[in-house]
Formats: sequence, structure tokens, C-alpha cells
Amino acid sequence: MEARSTVRILTYLVLLFFAGFLAIQFVRPTLANPPVTAEVQAPPEVKRILRSSCYDCHSNQTRLLWFDRIQPAYSLVVKDVNAGRARLNFSEIAKLPAGQQKGALYEALNQAQLGAMPLPRYTLLHPRARISDNDLAVLKNYLHPASSDPAVPNPEVKAAADAQCSQWIHTGPASPPVSPAPNGIMYLPGYRDWKVVSTTNRFDNHTLRIIFGNDVAVRAIAEHRINPWPQGTTFAKAAWAQQVDDDGNTRAGSFIQVEFMIKDSRKYASTGGWGYARWRGLDLKPYGKDAAFTNECVGCHTPVRRNDYVYTFPIEGQQ
Repeated sequence: MEARSTVRILTYLVLLFFAGFLAIQFVRPTLANPPVTAEVQAPPEVKRILRSSCYDCHSNQTRLLWFDRIQPAYSLVVKDVNAGRARLNFSEIAKLPAGQQKGALYEALNQAQLGAMPLPRYTLLHPRARISDNDLAVLKNYLHPASSDPAVPNPEVKAAADAQCSQWIHTGPASPPVSPAPNGIMYLPGYRDWKVVSTTNRFDNHTLRIIFGNDVAVRAIAEHRINPWPQGTTFAKAAWAQQVDDDGNTRAGSFIQVEFMIKDSRKYASTGGWGYARWRGLDLKPYGKDAAFTNECVGCHTPVRRNDYVYTFPIEGQQ
């Protein structure tokens, strides 16, 4: 009698499961393919890679396989596609300024190199989307061809760049007051007195960057407590245009911008525990129309979330 009841309960549960499974198939979030208005302009070999590895989530030419259309997978796909298009859309990217296009492609390459894109859970079921080492080489060569290194500037341009660099070194890029970032973060003029913890360069936009760390960051480096970084850690990343001198050496030219990362897990919980801010130009104009500009920052740093969202690898001995 007891065994018969158990079978009956299991039968009801199985029927309930299938009824629920069938019912959710009628819940269909909208996923349309809008017209392609400004598709990325790139050589055929580059577009082949983008089409096979990126377009399904980052274009208006999404193609769904049969199992993508089954709920609840379908809802996850729609969510990923909407988020992907909002972040980077290869069907509309050509309407952006050239520099912004290149920056977006550089970020895409960076995420692919770090294994963050395409999403690993996506490539499990869509193996054709995987990006090979050869594909990465093609993309990198496209963004940084051998002939793209900066040329020696004319004397007027060189003098202007030298003047900007000298001003930053001796007096800073601007006098206060500087407007806060759209998310309320205030400019920190004292960062120039912090210690240098690392340097980087961006081959795609020909910039040199110096990363400064405040006392909390420097102490954390000395004590090997950098993952996670302690509360109060603050980095400032100042960027200059690369300038080639008469001897062919690359050095800092005109000042471009300074960015800050501030660790406060409670205050900035919605952005991975870090507050982001950026000021551009010698007049230090805050970057971003509103606080949503931080979506760019979080998206760029998400591939290194296992490193507490920090790309910087401290230079040994700087502390």
C-alpha cells in the first residue's frame, strides 16, 4: 500500500514537471534582429572570426540553434544577447568615431585573450564559437599592424606635447576646482605624489600609462595582500600619448586622461566593490554622461574578477 502511494506521488511529480516544462515554452521574450545599419568594416578574415565567435550575441544577425529556442535556455539566450548588443554591437559600431571603434575592438580582443569571451558556458554548446590562437593572432595583427607605430612628430607637435608633459610633471594637469565624476567620485589631485606601482602601454591607441597606488595599496603590495585588495586601496592610472623622438625612442607626449579605482566593497557593491572615475584632458573634464558610464569599466574589468577586478601586476620592489 505504501509502495503504491510512493509511485503515485512520483507520477504526479513527473507529470507536474512536464506540465511546467510545456507551460514555460509559451513564455517567449522578444528577440528580434533589427536592420544592420553600420556594420564593422574589417578585412574578410577578421569578419569571419567575428561572425563565427561574436555575432550571435554582439550583432543584429543573431542565429539561434534549435536547443537555444527551448525554455528556460531561451530566456538566458535573450538576456545574453540583449546585454551583448548593449555592450558592443558589430552591426552598428561603424557609426562610432574611429578611435572609439578601435577601443571597443581592443577591449574585445583583450577579453578573448583572457578567455572571458565568448562566454565559456556558451562555447560548451557552441564549439564553433571558440577563438583559436591563430584567430587571436589575426585579430591582434589587424589592430596593430607592423606599420602602425607612431611616426616622429613635426617640431611644433613635439614642442606642444613636451609642454603638456612638463606641465603635468611640475604643476599637475589643472588647478582646482575639478568637477566630480557623474557617479559622485571626487578628483584626487594628490595622486601624483603616490608611488608608481606599475606601467602599461596600449598598442591600439599608442598610449603610455603609469599606475600610482595610495598608501593602502603600497602597504598591501609589501604584505602580499593583493587578492583581494584591502578596503581603501586606490589606484590612479595616468595616460599619455606615445611620442617617438629623433632617436626612435618612445616616450610620454601629451597628457590624455587619469582614471581612478577605489576599493569600497559596501559603497560600490553594484560595481564589484570598486568605484571608477575618469577625467580627460588637461582641463580634467569628467568622463561620462551619467553614472552608467561605469558599465564600461565593469565590463572591461570583469575578465579579471578572479584577480579582484584589477589588471595591475605590481612592480617588484616599488614598495
